[in-house]
Amino acid sequence: MSKAGYSAADLAAVGDNPELTKSDIAALRPFADALPELAAKLRKARGPQASPKKVSTTIRLSPDVVGHFKSGGPGWQSRIDEALKEWVSAQG
Repeated sequence: MSKAGYSAADLAAVGDNPELTKSDIAALRPFADALPELAAKLRKARGPQASPKKVSTTIRLSPDVVGHFKSGGPGWQSRIDEALKEWVSAQG
């Protein structure tokens, strides 16, 4: 094995890529122009909250509880949060 766990064969398989010339570099386009759909998806990523509304924590739950909430698809953690809020509210 050589660098970072790659074999000589691995490096040889990708090692024939020529260096970019100045004309190659001049012909490159910005990522957003080359792949606009992907760039739009990446831009939609949520940034840090200006004022965090929730506290990050680690909690251990039963597999059946997690399975139940995950079976509803994306947003399962928010559904657990809502269920816990309802329980807390019912406690008075």
